[in-house]
Amino acid sequence: MLAVIELGGNQFIVRQGETIDVKKVDAEVNSTITVEALLVSDEEGKSTKVWNPTVKWSKVELKVVDQFKGEKVRVFKMKSKKRYARNRGFRPTLTKLEVVSIA
Repeated sequence: MLAVIELGGNQFIVRQGETIDVKKVDAEVNSTITVEALLVSDEEGKSTKVWNPTVKWSKVELKVVDQFKGEKVRVFKMKSKKRYARNRGFRPTLTKLEVVSIA
């Protein structure tokens, strides 16, 4: 089984047992989160179920594995011929989620 879910404004294709890194989710480590899927399908794609906006009977259970900071992202701005250049950076806070079940 695979499903497409939306978390933090991004869509992810998930399978049971996989781990994904998403924008920070306000949940404690080892807790579970349940979301509805946008699309549910089998591995071959023969039986696909799509609803508007979510498949109402679908449930994807996610377990919070870790809260961590990601790689540093550089933000560089420049205006040519004006002697303006600015280099900033930040480390985004991320959450590692494990897919427990897709129903």
